[in-house]
Amino acid sequence: MLHLLYYDDNKDPKLWLNCSSELPFLGNSCGMSCHLKCALRHGKCGIAKKGMDGSFFYMSCGNVNDLLSCPSVLEFEFLKDWEMGISKVGISNVSSSMVLNVLEVSRKFSLGPETLFRCIQRLKGLGFSDGTVTSVLEGFPTVIVMDENGLEERIEFWVGIGFDTKREVVRDPSVLWLELGELSRCLELLGSLKCRVPIKKKIYSEGAFRARIEVKRRVDCLCRYGLIRRDAFKVLWREPRAITYEIKDIEKKIEFLIHRMKFDVLWLVDVPEYLGVNFEKQIVPRYNVIEYLRSKGGLANEVGLKGLIKLSRLRFHILYVKSYPKCEIMFGRRC
Repeated sequence: MLHLLYYDDNKDPKLWLNCSSELPFLGNSCGMSCHLKCALRHGKCGIAKKGMDGSFFYMSCGNVNDLLSCPSVLEFEFLKDWEMGISKVGISNVSSSMVLNVLEVSRKFSLGPETLFRCIQRLKGLGFSDGTVTSVLEGFPTVIVMDENGLEERIEFWVGIGFDTKREVVRDPSVLWLELGELSRCLELLGSLKCRVPIKKKIYSEGAFRARIEVKRRVDCLCRYGLIRRDAFKVLWREPRAITYEIKDIEKKIEFLIHRMKFDVLWLVDVPEYLGVNFEKQIVPRYNVIEYLRSKGGLANEVGLKGLIKLSRLRFHILYVKSYPKCEIMFGRRC
């Protein structure tokens, strides 16, 4: 992979590029090096159009370096400790992404290669294949700082309840970080849901354990925007449709609520239905109608989030749309 030379006898070492397979890079390389200005002038290298900022690709071999996104791992003393470490990790399919992520975490927590070795042996001892271990270290490198007993306790608990550990870990390595108590609370919420059968079937479409994971992820999402965990669980219990929606869709609705509609996130506790209705077909058109009427002085009373969301389509049309041709266009037939 292409990277800046650590040192060079010819003037400024920061201006020299080298395509190398040495630590922290893996894979094939062409071994060529050249001055950055010359490379750019003669088309021998360039800035990668895809990937992380600060990436370079070398045109003679096509290799790409994205390590500049974490320059602290290039520190000489840190790399000395890892000089021979990566080549002896004990797994057959080490990827450059895994190396970069592991080095970044190791630098952050001042860890040496022996910590990585212990983590890999622990994961393999739990029955994970080389491919699964690589996937875990790529997607969830902080696993190397996890408590050994805590990790084994989680695995044993999941196996005991019939959880396909290997499948789920490959799919989402961050499940290794889940606290058992949190999953129990998610299970309690799922068991107490009162919703239509099609919604419940969709929630459980990938099994009971995955349903708990999805509840946990949405609770975390709501908490990132300022709700306490108790309120986040309350919102999902009252509006279980939110469990079936993608996290990005929930985030889009909350962003719109806070930044465009200027409501506090706590309104979700009072009007959790906001997360269950269609964003494009109901939330946006109704908001546009109310904003238009407000700008024209056409509102006798202020309309809150409850009035915006909970009114039936017919009732909303009668109150705010019927008498205004322009509002008819905004409202359309979508709400």
